Amino acid sequence: MELATYLKINPADSVVVCLQPKKKGETITVDGKTVILNQDTPAGHKVLIKDVQEGEDIIKYGYPIGHAKQDLKAGDWVNENNLKTNLSGTLEYTYNPVGEELSIKKENRTFKAYKRKNGDVGVRNEIWIVPTVGCVNGIAEKLAEKLRNETMLQGIDSVYAWHHNYGCSQLSEDHENTRKVLRDICLHPNAGGVLVLSLGCENNQPDDFMAMLGDYDKDRIKLLVTQKVEGDELEAGMQILRNLYSIAKEDKREDVPVSELRVGLKCGGSDGFSGITANPLVGEFSDWLVAQGGTSVLTEVPEMFGAETILMNRCRTKELFNQTVSMINNFKEYFLSHGEPVGENPSPGNKAGGISTLEDKALGCTQKCGKAPVSGVMEYGDRLTNKGLNLLSAPGNDLVASTALASCGCHIVLFTTGRGTPFGTFVPTMKVATNPTLAKNKPSWVDFSAGQLVEGRTMQELVPEFIDKVLAVASGQLARNEENGYREISIFKNGVTL
Repeated sequence: MELATYLKINPADSVVVCLQPKKKGETITVDGKTVILNQDTPAGHKVLIKDVQEGEDIIKYGYPIGHAKQDLKAGDWVNENNLKTNLSGTLEYTYNPVGEELSIKKENRTFKAYKRKNGDVGVRNEIWIVPTVGCVNGIAEKLAEKLRNETMLQGIDSVYAWHHNYGCSQLSEDHENTRKVLRDICLHPNAGGVLVLSLGCENNQPDDFMAMLGDYDKDRIKLLVTQKVEGDELEAGMQILRNLYSIAKEDKREDVPVSELRVGLKCGGSDGFSGITANPLVGEFSDWLVAQGGTSVLTEVPEMFGAETILMNRCRTKELFNQTVSMINNFKEYFLSHGEPVGENPSPGNKAGGISTLEDKALGCTQKCGKAPVSGVMEYGDRLTNKGLNLLSAPGNDLVASTALASCGCHIVLFTTGRGTPFGTFVPTMKVATNPTLAKNKPSWVDFSAGQLVEGRTMQELVPEFIDKVLAVASGQLARNEENGYREISIFKNGVTL
């Protein structure tokens, strides 16, 4: 079978995407019309298939991705130099619901997980040390190292200290964001035991912070205020950790229904293949999981700009629509309040990979959430309460957004990437490669290659394999970032530092 070398994604499109590099003078045939390429065009990039005038919209995925900066001819390479975003400030929106229920068979699948006392389940059984303030990061890291060495991780999955720079010298909402995310980490079911490590004099006062946890499992979550320890705080911390370890090591995986699984949807280092391979594959998985009664969460609000109406009109209710409008416009106001344009998002790597405007990125990005109706909308730091597809307010930054997804309660983050990235947040962070070159060059980073879709595999073939892979990771198979020990958190900073 001869593989396609270019793709027209939607019948309404005025561009095709090159699946392989193209040379000036090569011809392509689209809708019965032959087009001669006017420039060398890299893989993942766009070629115009009709003449457009200055100011005219250029269409990809069936939607405008910006307008031409000058008159362009069929065969021209379309990139950030001749394409300009249509995005500006906040907008008024009208609710035109188009949501449809998914017609996907319920399969009654299960995965192996740890059942927690409150009825929740975790896909890992780890011991975590959570500093209330950055001043005790060093102590937290030493405690984690000592417990790893002492226990050799017998009976548990891992030990980690989630260091960060905050918890003091912050004000109002900025400070509360930190407290909420740290609270969410402490309550996450992937932890079989948590030591909350405090200095004592920080703004994030330890007693007030523990009160934020609500009705928590007091056998599994313990507090140590280091300024109150007479003598060696490391030994005091180890006494607590040994007790937590003695409890957590007895936990065993059990079969639980896939309806209990919660996944976060994220992309980073995107390229021109993202919207035609990895993001649609993850979207198929998201729809499958939602149809099984499970939960998926889409974030990166700035990367919804230009595709936001698609999400708004999939909201189940007018109230959810209004919450989505507020989420979008509030994030635009955040940009504008700092004197930044709302359309300046694609990174140098994005542009090199074939993404020219924020609309181009957004229309590919939002495919990660499939076609399911929107069942919930969350503010930054909120914890999940609704099953189905949820939207979460957080920036596009890879580490911040992935931490936010994990903090809201996601067991795993599915991270699509065309350029590649090694990092992981505090839950398994599976990398889905958009192109075969990345999967070949960085096997130690990549968990699954959606690039197979441009090598002759079909979506129908690949989706069951991807479902099996995600459920295997949920059942204990290590994601690449876990194998490498690349795990960290990053908290959204939005305010004055005293």
